[in-house]
Amino acid sequence: MPPFYFGVDYYPEQWPEERWAVDAQLMAEAGFNVVRLAEFAWAKLEPREGKFDFDWLDRAIAILAEREIRIVLGTPTASPPAWLMQPHPELFRVTQDGRRVTFGNRREYCPNQPLYHESTRRIVNALAAHYAAHPAVIGWQIDNEFGERCYCETCAHAFRNWLRARYESLDVLNEKWGTTFWSHTYGDWNEIPLPLSSGGSPNPGLALDYFRFVSDSYIAYQELQLDILREHCPQHFVTHNFMGFKYEGLNYFDLARQLDFVAWDNYPRTQWNMQAEVDPANAALAADTMRGLKQKNFWVMEQQAGSGGWDMVSVTPRPGELRLWAYQSIAHGADGILFFRWRSARYGAEEYWHGLLEHDATPGRRYQEIKRMGGEIQKVGNLLAGSQIKSTVALLYSYEARFAFQVQANNPRFNYADQFQQFYAALYHQRVPIDIIAPDGDLTPYRLVIAPALHIVPDDLAARLERFVYSGGTLVMTPRSGVKDEANAVVNQRLPGILAALSGVYVDEYDSLAPDMQNELEFTATDISSDHFVARIWCDILKPTAATVIARYTQDYYAGQPAITLNSYGTGRVLYIGTIGKDVLYETVVPWLLRQAGIRSILTAPRGVEITERWRDNRRILFVLNHNGHPESVPLDRSYHDLLDSGAILENKLVLAPRSVHILVEQS
Repeated sequence: MPPFYFGVDYYPEQWPEERWAVDAQLMAEAGFNVVRLAEFAWAKLEPREGKFDFDWLDRAIAILAEREIRIVLGTPTASPPAWLMQPHPELFRVTQDGRRVTFGNRREYCPNQPLYHESTRRIVNALAAHYAAHPAVIGWQIDNEFGERCYCETCAHAFRNWLRARYESLDVLNEKWGTTFWSHTYGDWNEIPLPLSSGGSPNPGLALDYFRFVSDSYIAYQELQLDILREHCPQHFVTHNFMGFKYEGLNYFDLARQLDFVAWDNYPRTQWNMQAEVDPANAALAADTMRGLKQKNFWVMEQQAGSGGWDMVSVTPRPGELRLWAYQSIAHGADGILFFRWRSARYGAEEYWHGLLEHDATPGRRYQEIKRMGGEIQKVGNLLAGSQIKSTVALLYSYEARFAFQVQANNPRFNYADQFQQFYAALYHQRVPIDIIAPDGDLTPYRLVIAPALHIVPDDLAARLERFVYSGGTLVMTPRSGVKDEANAVVNQRLPGILAALSGVYVDEYDSLAPDMQNELEFTATDISSDHFVARIWCDILKPTAATVIARYTQDYYAGQPAITLNSYGTGRVLYIGTIGKDVLYETVVPWLLRQAGIRSILTAPRGVEITERWRDNRRILFVLNHNGHPESVPLDRSYHDLLDSGAILENKLVLAPRSVHILVEQS
């Protein structure tokens, strides 16, 4: 079994060489056993076309290896050198408004440019060949945080070829997209435009297919590098650093498929999400999503190490938060944690993206906090590495649906990610393990599957959902489910389309609510709630064909009409929630669902205390994390050893200090 990897992202090329040994010693003292290097060093590694300089990197690796620190190398293609880009402006990505980006940032390149592919092959081949047999190198990160759609002429040509392969004939494409609308029928492949934002509202089929095409383009570009690394370095792992749940530009399930495992970048608090308190459910959702991409443990390749910001500085992590956030990642499936970054940069766009050391290299409070964690990981890491999360609850996550809502939001306030997060948070607060699964994922391990806004439903998915429910599972559906076919055209059926028979209900009418409009829900099922709940954003007015009414609307012209229904199908059930509520609606319905499905919480605890578990064979490892800034107390169901407190025996209750972490195993 590989060890638990604990380390940091380091940029020796940005600091004097005489400093490297000092840094390596401090890293070793912090308990680090791995470092990521070189993912932004293309200009240093290849200062001129075909002229390579690996000597400096060899020396840096040698210094780290002397301290028994292993190396993950990044392919440096996210930030190309000026000598490549400036003579070839066609390499620069074009934004959706038709503007070509310029040099000076990162991810500036078009992922379909043949010259960029050629240059990529050259640098990756040279790196892989040079480090294939190096004893300190254990793996590779391809590029850095893939993303950004390109709308250049090269992409236009590649898109039309992609469409040819998908539809084979223009007649089929015209039929699927419904191009008779507005007289947009295509007689030649070259007539098909790109869905530029300056061109008004594109055909929904065109726009969705373009998003699919861009996602496939990055997957192909990743595979270009992956093939080289596999050829030269079959003994090394290969991964990529994803951007959690929030990022919506690529189909991450597809991007993850050929990698050995997923890595991702976890920043609970940055300049873009400035808040006094961090919602731990958001980071938990991101981690569970990353684990769900391959149903496999992951690494965090960039774990927050200080205030995050470019032109602005975010709230400084409070004492204990960095350690708490890192342990939360571990609790949700991390087998490796690397902090970003080692030392705060003195120049460049990320001067205010703080590392473990200050700008002047002082190892202050943040370093000491992580050094403490390093000592703990040396004691418990071997138990944690490779341990698994087991769940009987899943959220079905569709990038196809998310892309479709980017094309047509349906309502200005509707957001697929927000709806998903509401359900996740309600489950999270019940302290049950949660899996995030793909539309083609295996449903058999689960008792409860929630599929928010499943907008596009292929026939095979509908059939698998039917088998899941018929065999005893509970399925939850929400508004805007079953609305579109795979070409992003509205189905010629009563909604929820192909899922209507399964749900035992159809949508008689729907109401898209303005910001100053709302309705109310009243439950008719007395075992759920007698309270009234706000219905907002969207209201499906339901007509049961077989389902039982669970809640009704109380206002407007559809007062008294069904809003939530429950249908028995085979030995399972389908709950259709026909509106979008505030958090309290889901926090009321979800405990009821868990009771109905026979799913129990791991332990009960106050709000803000997270409890989750990993399993080493049949041995349960319990994580208790207090995200609150004040003490809390958790009742215990049996006696436990506290692994982070020298194996102390706990009985009856666990008293938690603010932002504290406990890892418990049952007393034998």
